[in-house]
Amino acid sequence: MSTGLQIDRVSHAFDGRRVLHEISLNVALGELVCLVGPSGCGKSTTLRLAAGLETVQAGEIRIGAAVVGAPGRHLPPEKRGVGMVFQDYALFPHLTVLNNVAFGLDRLPTAERLARARDMLRRVGLDQHLEAFPATLSGGEQQRVALARALAPEPALMLLDEPFSGLDLQLRDEVRDHTAALMRRSGAATLMVTHDPGEAMQMADRIAVMREGRLIQVDTPAAVYGRPADAFVAGFFGPVNQFRGEARGGAVATPFGALPTRGPDGPVEVVIRPEAMQLSAGGAAAEVLDSRPLGALGRVCLKMAAPGELAEREFHALLPSEALPRPGSKVHIAVAPGRGFVFPVER
Repeated sequence: MSTGLQIDRVSHAFDGRRVLHEISLNVALGELVCLVGPSGCGKSTTLRLAAGLETVQAGEIRIGAAVVGAPGRHLPPEKRGVGMVFQDYALFPHLTVLNNVAFGLDRLPTAERLARARDMLRRVGLDQHLEAFPATLSGGEQQRVALARALAPEPALMLLDEPFSGLDLQLRDEVRDHTAALMRRSGAATLMVTHDPGEAMQMADRIAVMREGRLIQVDTPAAVYGRPADAFVAGFFGPVNQFRGEARGGAVATPFGALPTRGPDGPVEVVIRPEAMQLSAGGAAAEVLDSRPLGALGRVCLKMAAPGELAEREFHALLPSEALPRPGSKVHIAVAPGRGFVFPVER
């Protein structure tokens, strides 16, 4: 696949404080990459640099074959051929839906401009609202108008910054699915910033996980979830049971038995997701402190004896709701094979 966006060893600082450290990331045409991480990790700065809203201080940014940002070279946003959708959608309140979408097509003859705007609104399912004003639309409809306006000039690159944060929970899933499908059909390279790991898992072809201005892992959703690069990545995609242990001879002792390790002997971080835990006659003994159904699965709080310094502590498991153990009961619990993660502790 051809590259739509290439960010090559880009670093950035504000008032002498480094916020990005040699970021390198490619987004292919037709690909949707989600950039995730905690607040303040550099996600939005990366997006603003790609858009041309910030000047590149070190490194290089290319869109297609063209260098659009590098020290001494800055192509302004309006000349980059980039479509952008931000949190507030930035629709013009005094223009109709049709004229909002047509606004960025001023280089085309009027008839062609309006025809393309109508076609884009048809694609997002808003062809019945051409003469409506933004204030009369729902949040989801306004978001689709913003998408149609950004896509109308047929950009090679789409940049989305938390585009669903203003939508209610019931609407988000529907709008996310529609947006992801629309982005892929457009053929544009799409880089989307989100703080929501579930959103990234649902939408992305690849996920780029960022922490403190550095990219920690870039991979498919399945790989990022199933083969996390470190304890931070493992814990970013949902609650985990996390504790420290000591690797000896290729294994680390845990409350659930020994888990294999690949690195050298020494201190390690053990991460086990609640859904990786299961009832097993051959598992470790545990006391059920609490259990609550959450739909198909239920959350179970367990107290278990642990080796070494851990003594006794609480763990959480997600188990099928139809067979939840009662509080006060005794159970045996194990970790599904290959589902416990062990990472060396950085010294």
